[in-house]
Amino acid sequence: MRYESDILIIGSGIAGLFCALKLANEHTVFIITKKEAMEANTRYAQGGIASVMAETDDFNSHVKDTLIAGAGLCDQSMVEQIISQGPRLVEELVTLGVTFERLPDGSSYDLTREGGHSHRRVLHAGDITGNEIEKSLLEHVKSNPNIRIFENHAAIDLISYKKINKSASDTLGVYALESETGDVHTFLAQKTILATGGAGKVYLYTSNPDIATGDGMAMAYRAGAVMKNMEFVQFHPTCLYNPGGFLKSGTKQNKIGRNFLISEALRGEGAILKLVNGQAFMNHYHPLGDLAPRDIVARAIDAEMKKSGDDYVLLDISHKNSDWIKRRFPNIYTTCLEFGFDLTREPIPVVPAAHYFCGGVETDIKGQTSLPDLYAIGEVACTGLHGANRLASNSLLEAVVLADNSARDIKIALNNGKKTLPTVPDWDPGIATESDEAVIITHIWDEIRRLMWNYVGIVRSTKRLKRAKNRITLLLNEIQDYYWHVLITTDLIELRNLACVAALIIDSALVRLESRGLHYNMDYPDTFGDGATNTQLKQAD
Repeated sequence: MRYESDILIIGSGIAGLFCALKLANEHTVFIITKKEAMEANTRYAQGGIASVMAETDDFNSHVKDTLIAGAGLCDQSMVEQIISQGPRLVEELVTLGVTFERLPDGSSYDLTREGGHSHRRVLHAGDITGNEIEKSLLEHVKSNPNIRIFENHAAIDLISYKKINKSASDTLGVYALESETGDVHTFLAQKTILATGGAGKVYLYTSNPDIATGDGMAMAYRAGAVMKNMEFVQFHPTCLYNPGGFLKSGTKQNKIGRNFLISEALRGEGAILKLVNGQAFMNHYHPLGDLAPRDIVARAIDAEMKKSGDDYVLLDISHKNSDWIKRRFPNIYTTCLEFGFDLTREPIPVVPAAHYFCGGVETDIKGQTSLPDLYAIGEVACTGLHGANRLASNSLLEAVVLADNSARDIKIALNNGKKTLPTVPDWDPGIATESDEAVIITHIWDEIRRLMWNYVGIVRSTKRLKRAKNRITLLLNEIQDYYWHVLITTDLIELRNLACVAALIIDSALVRLESRGLHYNMDYPDTFGDGATNTQLKQAD
């Protein structure tokens, strides 16, 4: 079936929903999402959104903190523009029903502090900030008559004029698989927006939900968009260590148990990282100790685990008042308790896990990619805000700013006239048949994730990267052959995208012959200094 709208948004997290609301007062907006609309990376964001809201804080300080964390690769102009728009857009979120915590007297927001920040500037809704934002935005989106959501639709590939034998590279929309029926539909639009989130599932251990398979990044790359800084993958220092995913009762809960994030806000409120023997260690690695930037904390934990041979380190906030902990971190407290850990009484075991992509599809401040009529907003995009390492809680800020800016740009463009959408051929399965070897998908998926964790993880070496490059090349060929001979499924779409993103990370890491931010290569431990450059990749025509 063919669907047409003014704007097509792929993804239903904070960036996609906020942008849809900005556009729907003048235009028709279709949103496609491969699971239920609520199932987005945003939902799992615990900490909050960073913005200058306190009288004792200022934009220059927030900019400085961001630039320091970014290790010399931030685009300062981008940083300044994004940070300056924070307070206005936070108040817009409040107008849309997002309730950020306030001080007991209600006079101002209850701001917290996270690693790398010099001030308290992180707004939060308990410890489930992302969930509260997602719920509020989705409620407005579902009630808007100009917005239609297509749930359980997995985007396969972008459609451009090149697909229909024309020279122009204008983006026209996407082919998408309706997972419940197996039908592939054609979605066409004046403007297409990627809001697909990150790709944490490319690694064996991740804080991300199962949907984070790099779909937007892979589709954009295959369409010819410029990709930027893909080697910079942020590993969150503290995910709950519970490899079996078992509840205290013995019931297995893999999804929660293996992915549960322990917010950096705990360290912002005084939690201390310790070795299994009870010894604190972060003061040996950075002047800010437990509040050092995430790349430093993750590498410190990784180094200490390698030295001791332990499978985890401990995070201890038990010295704080028990009732306060339960009020401030109700979701984390309850979830940890379900897995047998009482953080009010004892330290809890934590490990680093893949968390956030600082690289992605290169965009300008309006979210415009290198391809006409294609925008990217949120984690899928690389704007220059994060540089080589993201400052905590800057991601939700970037998402709303880019959503707002892209909506403004699209309105101006469409008010100047709309293009006539061409006739696009239906999806052609060719000679593809039903697969009787689905085990191939699960096997290769597992191999890629282990390969990336072991060879392209927190600490890298050129030898490991070259081994990873050789193996991912073989796997890409296997996947490509399988892809063209079997009927499309959501699992196959995700595997194809996952492998593509893995290859981009490896290629980018091999190009960067230094250690900077989130990229640490044992063979090149030094940093170039002020002459840092971004890494860009583009698929050959």
